[in-house]
Amino acid sequence: MVYRNEKSREDRYPGKNGRNGRETEKNGQETRGKHYDAYRYEGGNSSGGRTAGRKERSADQYAPVRKQREEKRDFRPLLQEQHDGTAAAEESYILTGRNPIREALKTNRDLEKLLVQKGELSGSAMEIVKTAKERKIMVQVVEKSRLDDIAPRHQGLIAFASAFQYSTVEEILQHAEDRGEDPFLILLDGITDPHNLGAIIRSAECTGAHGIIVPQHRSVGLTPAAVKASAGAVEYLPIARVTNLNRTIEELQKKNIWVYALTMNGKDYEDVDFTGGTAVVIGAEGDGISKLTEEKCDLAVSLPMKGHLDSLNASVAAGVIMYRIMSSRKKG
Repeated sequence: MVYRNEKSREDRYPGKNGRNGRETEKNGQETRGKHYDAYRYEGGNSSGGRTAGRKERSADQYAPVRKQREEKRDFRPLLQEQHDGTAAAEESYILTGRNPIREALKTNRDLEKLLVQKGELSGSAMEIVKTAKERKIMVQVVEKSRLDDIAPRHQGLIAFASAFQYSTVEEILQHAEDRGEDPFLILLDGITDPHNLGAIIRSAECTGAHGIIVPQHRSVGLTPAAVKASAGAVEYLPIARVTNLNRTIEELQKKNIWVYALTMNGKDYEDVDFTGGTAVVIGAEGDGISKLTEEKCDLAVSLPMKGHLDSLNASVAAGVIMYRIMSSRKKG
């Protein structure tokens, strides 16, 4: 399927330098709560004042009141209950031992990564690692002490399962076609914070995006924290995981989907036409988009900055550009 046949890439932004469409400037650079304890009066004060003449009372008389007050302000049981609930949810996605992991691989359950104890592998452990590598699952060799910190009985293998099922890029494009709309995709490069991922998923669903694509390596996946941060948006927005983000960009371009890189020195996003098939690549806050990935994109775009800082949080920047795309597509 091919989107946007009315304009070629050269006609759309004439005079650009190369496929990535970035302009070349003249200088040659690319562009309170206070804590109150129970108190008691101590009578018999000869100096007068509030306590003068009062009958001395035993501390035991105030014990019930003190206990009641302490129970009212003691939130430890509630906090412990909340912590235990979160921990239980996290642990439900940790697979320990050879049999659980082997069965998860047999049923094609999505796994984020596999931790393998350092040392020589034998028997079923070798088979599990081989299968995981064939499925492009991240395999990390670690010391036994690290596995012991996660689970006491691990048999040298611990796997982290995804908290939600992944889709495919084809399913995302089909989702757009079923809605009768040009594709609107978000590609993430190097986003490792699950809260950022969850926030981006939430914004993408709110702005009408058809899906998000994340790389298998050097990027956070659908962990319990990411799914929770999405506030339920992951139920409505398909997320695809790919082994090679640059190859995916090329495949999208073959379908005439324009791929934009959100960078620091690109074209002002207000001056860009986002109608038609659109995909935006968003990088991590520190490293940004990798150089090769940026070169693969059709055009670099940026958000104007007027303050002392020169960048936004990745999820905030993603939200801004997604709403700009939504506005542009409504007008188009």
